[in-house]
Amino acid sequence: MLSYFLRRLALVIPTFIGITVLIFALTRFVPGGPVERMLSSIQAQQGMSMSPSMSGQSNALSEEQLAELNAFYGLDKPVFEAYTDWLSKLIHLDFGLSTRYYEPVWDMIMERLPVSLFYGGVTFFLSYFISIPLGYYKALKHGSHFDSASSILIFIGYALPGYVVGVLLITLFSYQLEWFPMGGFVGDDFDDYDSLWLKMKDILWHACLPLICYLIGDFATLTMTMKNNMMETLSADYIRTAIAKGLPFPTAVRRHALRNSLIPVASHFGNSLLFFMTGSFLIEVIFNIDGIGLLGYESIMERDYPVVMGIVAINAVLLMLGNIISDICVALVDPRVKFGE
Repeated sequence: MLSYFLRRLALVIPTFIGITVLIFALTRFVPGGPVERMLSSIQAQQGMSMSPSMSGQSNALSEEQLAELNAFYGLDKPVFEAYTDWLSKLIHLDFGLSTRYYEPVWDMIMERLPVSLFYGGVTFFLSYFISIPLGYYKALKHGSHFDSASSILIFIGYALPGYVVGVLLITLFSYQLEWFPMGGFVGDDFDDYDSLWLKMKDILWHACLPLICYLIGDFATLTMTMKNNMMETLSADYIRTAIAKGLPFPTAVRRHALRNSLIPVASHFGNSLLFFMTGSFLIEVIFNIDGIGLLGYESIMERDYPVVMGIVAINAVLLMLGNIISDICVALVDPRVKFGE
């Protein structure tokens, strides 16, 4: 098994290079770029300041000025040369400068990382620690009133996108009832709080509604996956045989059915690592959460390519490491899995 994971780790490098080459080429060939965005912004400002009679006059930059701008943004180099320069800096964790804010990309990502880690981590742990026991209990109580009522709520939650739930929650609990804030990660008085408890209370008060939106999709999927796998395992011949031989039903469930039912859940365990970084930009937009998801969305819209490439590079590494972690989890849960043997 060790040789298998060493081969998987060795494949991380060419896979990462392939992903970044593709994204880097797309950022160079799609229409519009930081120079065009800046020119459009200048023309829009000039159009607002000009009189209507002067608005038709063009004030475009000269060719020399455009060449200087392209050189400033590093767009004057051939694609391959520019990519190798970017990759060589990336090895030293130098993601370059944002073309929109003129700040180091690494600092911008690190500034927003705590917010994304908070929502990603809490969503990850709550979804797994609630969904697995709930799915287990629903399978044992299949057909009961509790199973039927909880299934209705789960399917309603699964059918509603998180951002739609966010709009409904803000309208009801923030605007109408004023129980929760309209958005943001912390309140305006956060820095004035002296105790850690007051700061945690402020964060949880702001995070309550966004966490519901984050949880609702994964919660429904994991719960129903766990329940269906559990029911399928309980109907297997080896479970019935074990019970027929005198093994108590709770022992057969706990010792055999539960472990095998966790295999599909474990196969997606590592992929959830990506959620720590990306989040959901729609939920972040609705609740005005300054996380990495919103940063990536704004960077794409503003053609801030260094930030886009930095986020893509980190997400690619997390995705590949997540797949390896999923394989490890499957091997730990399922003794039949012997990678590389």
